[in-house]
Amino acid sequence: MLNIAILGLGWWGRHIITTLENSSIINVVAAASRTVDKHKKFATEKNIILYEDYNTLLNDPLVDGIVLCTPNTQHEEQVKKAAYAGKQIFCEKPLALTKNAAENIISYANKFNLVLGVGHERRFDPAIEELSKIIKSKQFGKKMHIEANWSHDILAALDSNNWRGSLEEAPAGGMTGTGVHMTDLFLSLFGTVESIFAQTANQVLDFKTGDITVVLMKFTNGATGQLSVISKTPYYCRLSAFGDNMWAEVRDTKHPMYGAKNQLLSCAINKEPISKVFPAVNTIKANLEEWALSITQNKKYRFNDIERVQNVAILEAITKSAKDNNWTKV
Repeated sequence: MLNIAILGLGWWGRHIITTLENSSIINVVAAASRTVDKHKKFATEKNIILYEDYNTLLNDPLVDGIVLCTPNTQHEEQVKKAAYAGKQIFCEKPLALTKNAAENIISYANKFNLVLGVGHERRFDPAIEELSKIIKSKQFGKKMHIEANWSHDILAALDSNNWRGSLEEAPAGGMTGTGVHMTDLFLSLFGTVESIFAQTANQVLDFKTGDITVVLMKFTNGATGQLSVISKTPYYCRLSAFGDNMWAEVRDTKHPMYGAKNQLLSCAINKEPISKVFPAVNTIKANLEEWALSITQNKKYRFNDIERVQNVAILEAITKSAKDNNWTKV
């Protein structure tokens, strides 16, 4: 059993605590927040120790690892402190906002032989796992193009001054909220990205970061990619991959955090399309538990450092491209 603490008790930090209540692999024993009074009742209900100071939390000998659910610009320094305290680290996405910060984060974890978890749970979706097998098969053929749209209005009710809508903490529209999940999948399915062209717009929400992001990509292997993210529309998520022999597509029925069944469609040349529906899986729990097992039982964790860094580099390139209105190297 891995004993962990949550830093940050916003809606996502609370959701993680609730998600892990019945886990036989991870036990949430503590949390820390700058607004302790606001969370005392919740902490008591969940039977966890509540600290008002991160440094005090890090000194708790009962805590084996820290899960960061904090604003994005704070991750680098918080990871550094956890690493030097000898705590395992799981960082919510995005890992950082710049490639340099991501590299520093990884260096801290590697210096102390820690497993760096990252909150990209979409890789644990059964339909996505099957899609990965298809793309890696000979039947798929040469990788040609990959595209996705992940849009919703879950954050639309936030106040305009919330950090999730700020340029500093959440650049390029909904990229930090949802888009980075798709670029992580792009990396795992199609490999590294060479260059980016991005545009952002603001149609409805009073967010300085905007509510629409559209991205074109050139992959190192010559394939192309396209990503759209909208922050004010009914839930929609689709990821489609095209090879020269077949295409395959995953569609969500609803947001994964609400127990979504997902559909995998595929079609090979001269064949009829095939449809398969996969049962709902708690991918958030699956990600955290695989991270924990990689620590306690030396199980392989499915993220590598190249992908960790490149996904942040893609986000940084998207931000720069949208600002400069030019193709940008990753």
